[in-house]
This record gives sequence, C-alpha cells and structure tokens, in this order.
Amino acid sequence: MLKVRSSFNFNPTSHEPVPFEPLVASIERRREDKEWEKQYMEHAHPEFVRHHAAPGEESQAEWKDFMNAEDYLNDEENFNVTNRLVLLFPKIDVNPADGYISESELTEWNMQQSERELMHSTQREMEIHDKNKDGFVSFAEYEPPSWVRNSDNNSFGYDMGWWKEEHFNASDADGDGILNIKEFNDFLHPAKSKNPKLLLWLCKEEVKERDTDRDGKMGK
Repeated sequence: MLKVRSSFNFNPTSHEPVPFEPLVASIERRREDKEWEKQYMEHAHPEFVRHHAAPGEESQAEWKDFMNAEDYLNDEENFNVTNRLVLLFPKIDVNPADGYISESELTEWNMQQSERELMHSTQREMEIHDKNKDGFVSFAEYEPPSWVRNSDNNSFGYDMGWWKEEHFNASDADGDGILNIKEFNDFLHPAKSKNPKLLLWLCKEEVKERDTDRDGKMGK
C-alpha cells in the first residue's frame, strides 16, 4: 500500500525514505510545508503565535486538506495504483526506452526524486536565511541550526568546520562570496554535492574527525 509518512522530523541526521510516486511526494511536501510553517512561526515569531492563536477547533482547519490523505492513497477507487504505474512506466523507462525498466533506470528515477525532495527543503531554508530577499545567502545572513548552537565545543558538527566560514566558502563554487540556491543546497547537504572544492573540504573534515593522534594522517 502507498501511505503518507505520519511523522515529520527536522533532525538533519535522519534519512526518511523518498517516495517513489511523485503524487505521494507532493501530498507529503504540502503536509510538511504546513508543519514547517507552524514550527517556524513558533520559533521565529512566538509573540505573533501567542497573540493570534486560533481556538482549538479553528486551529485544526489548516489540516483539513490532509485528513483523508492516507484513505485516498489506499482506496482503490480513488487512487488506482495500476493506472499510476502505467503512467509512470514510460517516465522511468528512458535509457533505453525498450519496454523494460532496468536497475540503472530505477536507480536514476529514485535519485531524481531524492534530489527534488532535497531542493524543496533547501528552498524553505533559503526563505529563512535570505534576509534581504535577493535570492542569495551570505555568511553574515546565515544562522546555524539550533542543534549546532546548542551543542558543546566537543560535538562533531561544531568543533570541526561544519557550519563555519570554511564550510561556507567551500560551498561557494563561483567564489562570489554568496550562495545561490544550488550552492546553498550543497552547503546544507555536502555529501550529496558534486562541487570538487566542497568534496575536498568534506574529506579534510573526515580526516580531522578520525585523526585521533592529530598528526594530520589516517592510519589503519
């Protein structure tokens, strides 16, 4: 059965499975956007939430579009899985379009869905950090996530170069001092980047983490 994920987690270390079906992904993104907006307002503008909170019954209204999402996806009359697969098949069977889906074609499809999900979450983050709304994020504009700010200096992700200026500069592929949406996506998800400068930085950080004797080298 196709089901919408029931939980939403902002933990950057969690890795939720990416929906295979774009329609399912779209419904999930809409639900997550609502939850993201709610949490963002509670964190960034608590005074607004306190003074303008709706009564209990009214506060549930924003979820009415999603209340029956799982029923819809698992109702054969409303969501015909067979028809959806017939529709999706030619979009996956592309290299070559021979009437069969290979492992590489299926892998490529899932990679595309994963990249779409990542970019969607990055766009939400961009809205927060792009203070002057020019479509770019400068290091001065960027505020590290709370899990970094609240960590002690011995925590990986803080004591190392993560979320610091070296990390930011390595993500700045064109070296103009600001990050566009693609560079900002690489900054947030360096392990998924194809930027050589950022990958080199990531390797250096990995060496630092594992170099217990601090000689600048990794042994067996």
